[in-house]
Amino acid sequence: MQPPEQVRIDKWLWAVRLYRSRSLATAACHAGHVKIGGQSVKPSRPVRVGDVITALTGAVHRTVRVLALLEQRVGAKAVPQFMQDLTPPEEWERVRQARQQAAVTYPKGWGRPTKKQRRQLDRLFGL
Repeated sequence: MQPPEQVRIDKWLWAVRLYRSRSLATAACHAGHVKIGGQSVKPSRPVRVGDVITALTGAVHRTVRVLALLEQRVGAKAVPQFMQDLTPPEEWERVRQARQQAAVTYPKGWGRPTKKQRRQLDRLFGL
């Protein structure tokens, strides 16, 4: 079976495991979190080999280069054959530091934070 000539960006993002589901990839495209060449793209935009894609996945702005096209989801070990991760180390460090700051400890006896308190903490720390 030969590789496809073009693939929808939402399908490709899901196949290389940047998003857990295709619907999440589609929603990210609609929200403007996925860009090619600095331009926001629609989920139906075709991906070409050599495209550099910037996608907001969680709190990380991932930058990847398309090495090959695929339509079916692949295992995590096979992903490097299809994309090259160009995300700068500073981005990973920024996210790691934000998570460390967000690790708030409660005094003994207060228990776990409620769902409302967790949301407030997330907003406070920008997560």
